[in-house]
Amino acid sequence: MVSDTPSPPPAPAPLQTPLPDSAAPFIVTAELPADLLAWSDALRRAHFPPERNWLKAHVTLFHAFAPSLREELLGLLGQYAGEYAPPRARIEGLMDLGGGTALAIRSPGMLAIRAAIAERFHGALTAQDRHPPRLHITIQNKVPRATAQALQAGLSPQFKPHDFIFPGMGLHIYRRPHWEELRTWRFRGKEGG
Repeated sequence: MVSDTPSPPPAPAPLQTPLPDSAAPFIVTAELPADLLAWSDALRRAHFPPERNWLKAHVTLFHAFAPSLREELLGLLGQYAGEYAPPRARIEGLMDLGGGTALAIRSPGMLAIRAAIAERFHGALTAQDRHPPRLHITIQNKVPRATAQALQAGLSPQFKPHDFIFPGMGLHIYRRPHWEELRTWRFRGKEGG
């Protein structure tokens, strides 16, 4: 016998319990200038699945530092921000993430700063963070492949490379699924100095 009563909707996914400070890893980002942040965040809000879009547009340098490294990270990031000049960068095009889309960034200067941080924390990096990243700003993720391809096809004709300067770095605590900004530093070093 078939029932005419519709089946109930699936239960929502269980909420993740926020991580306590003792277990919450740290994320290091390259901060974006205000105009680029506004533009890329608008793209992210328009194309990222809203039920998963908990973050503003960002460039991740390191995905997970152990909570025990907090004080060392605070000191080192502050020191490097004072020593390094704001690195030049360029959004070169779109990056295909398979099930998503990102803005691909080239910045040898930012990668050099990241390499210096990685060298300092050699032995304490996760497997994901042991390799230099392909710098990018994710504007869409976890969507069907066809959806990602359609966005890339729609954005490609109007895309123009964009030069900018990274103004600083940020340190965030991963609260699962949200990030909590702990501190940002502006680069203050002189170019060529």
